[in-house]
Amino acid sequence: MKKLLYGVAYYDEYMPCDRLEQDIRMMKEAGINVVRIAESTWSTHEPQNGVFDFTSVDRVLDAMHRAGIRVIVGTPTYAVPAWMVKEHPHVLAVTPRGPGQYGPRQIMDITNPAYLFYAERIIRKLIAHVRDHPAVIGYQTDNETKHYDTAGPNVQHLFVKYMRETYGTLDNINRLFGLDYWSNRIDSWEDFPSVVGTINGSLGAEFAKFQRKLVADFLAWQVAIVNEYKRPEQFVTQNFDFEWRGHSYGVQPAVDHFAASEPFDIVGVDIYHPSQDELTGIEISFCGDMARSLKGKNYFVIETQAQGFPKWVPYPGQLRLQAFSHLASGANMVAYWHWHSIHNSFETYWKGLLSHDFEPNPVYEEAKTIGKDFDRLSPHLIDLRKQNRVAVMVSNEALTAMEWFKLPDGQTYNDVVRWMYDELYKLNVECDFIQPSCERLNAYRLIVVPALYAVSDEALERLNRFVKDGGHVVFSFKSGFANEIVKVRAARQPGIIHEACGISYNLFVEPKNVRLKDDPFGVGKEHNTVRAFMELITPTTAEVLAWYDHPHWGKYAAITRNRYGEGCATYVGCMTSAAVINRVLKNAVQEAGLWGVDQELSFPVVVKSGVNAAGRAIRYYFNYSDGPVSFPYPHTSGRELLSDRPVAKGERLEIEPWGVRIIMV
Repeated sequence: MKKLLYGVAYYDEYMPCDRLEQDIRMMKEAGINVVRIAESTWSTHEPQNGVFDFTSVDRVLDAMHRAGIRVIVGTPTYAVPAWMVKEHPHVLAVTPRGPGQYGPRQIMDITNPAYLFYAERIIRKLIAHVRDHPAVIGYQTDNETKHYDTAGPNVQHLFVKYMRETYGTLDNINRLFGLDYWSNRIDSWEDFPSVVGTINGSLGAEFAKFQRKLVADFLAWQVAIVNEYKRPEQFVTQNFDFEWRGHSYGVQPAVDHFAASEPFDIVGVDIYHPSQDELTGIEISFCGDMARSLKGKNYFVIETQAQGFPKWVPYPGQLRLQAFSHLASGANMVAYWHWHSIHNSFETYWKGLLSHDFEPNPVYEEAKTIGKDFDRLSPHLIDLRKQNRVAVMVSNEALTAMEWFKLPDGQTYNDVVRWMYDELYKLNVECDFIQPSCERLNAYRLIVVPALYAVSDEALERLNRFVKDGGHVVFSFKSGFANEIVKVRAARQPGIIHEACGISYNLFVEPKNVRLKDDPFGVGKEHNTVRAFMELITPTTAEVLAWYDHPHWGKYAAITRNRYGEGCATYVGCMTSAAVINRVLKNAVQEAGLWGVDQELSFPVVVKSGVNAAGRAIRYYFNYSDGPVSFPYPHTSGRELLSDRPVAKGERLEIEPWGVRIIMV
């Protein structure tokens, strides 16, 4: 593909009237060049068991092809038809909440043999039917796939098999998982209980890991089927989603995205975010950085918001700002969910690019400007490449472990991840995401490690070597505490990394009215605070950057920095305000030699950059605020692409509220 994709999800089956040709005319006017279809309409394609009807698919494919609009066809397996549940009630997932009920989507057990039989049949029938259609450029397998908390007897049986294959003997499992506690010991495979009611965090976390593996296996199975039919030039993708807090927020608890993305040609993601006065671009950046990092290459934004909910309707300029923000993180496709607004059922008021009247509106009119610019600037903006020297290390295992052992105020792993990532974003420090298993740490100068609570010895030893060899690491509290099966290390904390960090502790408390002594980062009384959790640190070789200010805990360090070999490890032993962690990270970036002219600018001015397919530098400047901003352009002279005018080094660059400038050198 040599062109940026600008698209929408399109459901002709949902329309209250026939308006396909009118929709296509309006799509062409908006510069829409790709649509996604079919992933939600299994019951339309197979209205009865073994009765197939692809009339609606053919109708849309033919019309889109005549218009020169490309199509991504989705396998419809994430929403099962009523006849299947009637004939095979056990396809519904049994979860810790009880048996499933028909109605919503994503209610099936992805391991159920009957479900898999029918899923394979509809995939083969549909893909064989459409594979040779000239409009089809690729396929999406399933949709926002997760394990849906499936935990019924058949899943428990598979888990026992997994445990036997992974750990060998029950004696080994009893010892590793500490099952003597409260008579949880298991001495016969036939007695292995359901883990739904377990009180053992290690066993519960292992089951969550197993459930994530079910997702990766299920998706790989679908990809293998599609690969039997797809033409060589067609791709297979999947739209991964993220932890949801009314919008995309953090690492997905139910899927190991790194493992699940392996069989796909292109990573696709859903990215939804706050809007209006709450629009910061952080979620766009976070999810985009994750998507790009999964396979180390460009990705698709398969779903993002056009209007969405009333609180998401964008201010003038914000739709453009959002679209180019996706490109700046490495997206080659931006597509809205969805084209029209549905007139009934669950998502009636999750509005699309068009409202319920199907008439042009301000959001649609702004989309037209994006389509024109995407078309005109594709040769310059497609395939943006990045070589970031900062990485954030994330872990599904640590996330799950902290679900069992939350912070005292109920905050979770993703709260810690976002506490650190958000400030890197505001400092204009671009980063990748890596896992603890990553063995190419030397590709980076600085690694930020949020709450790596459960992790193997080998991963911690790699981090020690990375520092010793000249790297820089910023660890947060709760790092290195337990091994990969959530067994607390019976050693000096913070475990193996005490060597690089030059500290130790064996006490941790919930802070009450605790500050940092003498405001060491100059953030002012309001922000010089400690919250949620604090470790009482004793430095061994480390320099203390901040002490606690407290009548009893004041003799303990809060934040330290240690020279170890050729590198440096910073350890933040408490959850601070955003202002404090911002200063800590700024110091670490400077210490690592990564501070530059782009970092002299800070939020709401957001800077992102890369190299395009022609080897030319592309720099995006965004104004994430409701007021104008200006600053001297600090780089080599170039051309501003949106206005097609030259920009000289030192020239004052002015950006309107919610505006963007793109400079090519």
